[in-house]
Amino acid sequence: MESAKRNKLDKILGECDAVLLMSPHNMRYFSGFTGGEGAVVITENEVVLFTDSRYTEQAESEVQGFEVVETNDWMKSACSLFEEQGIKFVAVEDDSLSMADYTRLTSLAENREFVPMTSKIRTMRMVKTPEELEKIRKAEEVGCKAFEYILDYFKPDVSEKDIALEIEYFMKKQGASGLSFDTIAISGARTSLPHGVPTDKRIEQGDFVTLDFGCVLDGYCSDMTRTVVVGKATEEQKKVYNTVKKAQQIGLDSIREGIGCAECDKAARDYIASCGYGQYFRHSLGHGVGLLVHELPNLSPKSEIILEKNMVVSCEPGIYIPNFGGVRIEDLVAVTENGCENLTRVTKDLIEL
Repeated sequence: MESAKRNKLDKILGECDAVLLMSPHNMRYFSGFTGGEGAVVITENEVVLFTDSRYTEQAESEVQGFEVVETNDWMKSACSLFEEQGIKFVAVEDDSLSMADYTRLTSLAENREFVPMTSKIRTMRMVKTPEELEKIRKAEEVGCKAFEYILDYFKPDVSEKDIALEIEYFMKKQGASGLSFDTIAISGARTSLPHGVPTDKRIEQGDFVTLDFGCVLDGYCSDMTRTVVVGKATEEQKKVYNTVKKAQQIGLDSIREGIGCAECDKAARDYIASCGYGQYFRHSLGHGVGLLVHELPNLSPKSEIILEKNMVVSCEPGIYIPNFGGVRIEDLVAVTENGCENLTRVTKDLIEL
């Protein structure tokens, strides 16, 4: 295991005797294993990856510094290790542990305590390594290419579902292994839905169209949102769009090492409110992105996290007006000492198709 990652886990091992990782993303982050089936156990003296015969060859080729143990029952094998080493307190990802698994785990490991540590483990992945940054940068490049490609596909009578499928097909042709999340491609008055699902609705002249999408490349996610108009924009559409665009730039200008996440959210939110649209900004300014598309830190009013260099966050203010439509503009940025590096390198000017 990389020394920097081991040092992060040592903070938990100062409180517990072992760390048990079951989620695919944390197993990958700490061990390098991409198979996703099994568990990782880390103690003061041992680092073990438990997986079954389908993945042992893969695990042995991917994982360095871990003992790879083949087992058809990782839970039983892990609990045997706890027994052998006299381990009393085990840190677990409580958000990855079902009630059924917890019940079985506690029955197999009697007289042991399983300590919820999800929040602490999540914070360990906030600051990205140079290698992680490069993977996210490349994933976002695929998203930018997809946006530029899909613009030629827009025309009246094309359905929202068709647009979503075409974007997804393009990204996979570019090497993506999957999607960061279900693609949002919505049009007309439906753009007032921040997380609208594509339907059979056909694009009409004068529609706003909002696209929010991302891909997974080499395990890391991309995320971006753009809103365009099919045909000529009305004055009200231009006003809403330009308000969001300005708010997003204010948010981007506020992002830098040492500033609180809540301050970034407030900067963009205050501007939207000053333009009379405050009630229509219905979510936080942004979120962390990495192995998962939603990670810490959150650029939200409630966040107490201070931004650090090499965190990767989205900046995505929006205005959503029922029976009219909405606009969201989202970039992915890497925090730097004096600002941020914008990884989303496509225009934010209002596009009228």
